Amino acid sequence: MENNLTLNYGEAIKEQREKLGLSQSMVANKINTSHQNVSRWESGKVLPSIDFCVKLADLFGISLDELVGREF
Repeated sequence: MENNLTLNYGEAIKEQREKLGLSQSMVANKINTSHQNVSRWESGKVLPSIDFCVKLADLFGISLDELVGREF
């Protein structure tokens, strides 16, 4: 079994955010962080902690695999 893992988590986060029509500030407010953090995650400068990954996946209504662009 071969997994295809997209390594650009930032693009996956941005894509999910835009699908819901949310700004970075809106996402930040909903998961209790700063919009600067969301910006850093989307630009690939910093990876979100697992706690924030769970919050993002819940907010977007997707799995953690989907959040990071992982497909089977």
